[in-house]
Amino acid sequence: MTESSSYRKGQIHDVTVKPLRKFIDERGWLAELYRRDELDASLMPTMAYISMTQPGVARGPHEHRDQTDYFCFIGPSNFKVYLWDARTDSPTYQVKQVIYGGVDSPLMVVVPPGVVHAYRNVGIEHGIVFNGPNRLYAGEGKKEPVDEIRHEEVAGSPFQLD
Repeated sequence: MTESSSYRKGQIHDVTVKPLRKFIDERGWLAELYRRDELDASLMPTMAYISMTQPGVARGPHEHRDQTDYFCFIGPSNFKVYLWDARTDSPTYQVKQVIYGGVDSPLMVVVPPGVVHAYRNVGIEHGIVFNGPNRLYAGEGKKEPVDEIRHEEVAGSPFQLD
């Protein structure tokens, strides 16, 4: 974590943001979340989970030392996604990026290790988020330390949500 709060707006190196295409027919819609032929092998999910976030509620900010997150924001609400590059060796060190995704703009967002991230449900409905991280939560058999550095309750943290 950096002690500086001088994050500037921009796009963060190694963060991938891709619109998810909805295939719509008379039954509803379908969206491909990931494909092995479109994803680097090192980023392939080793587990998957979905979470529901209530309107107005935020998750994060936190970061991982080794884990890459593979988020899909699909709705039925909308999210404001916050990213801060805290990697001192990155060409975009101290860049803050904000993205909107969800029902109005389905998105996939790849968040590499060292990029602090958070999201807030900015809609009026419960929101669903898919994550396919490339590491197991708490390792094999849930016997390892959790790879998560939490910033939510750190006084004076530069990682503030508006």
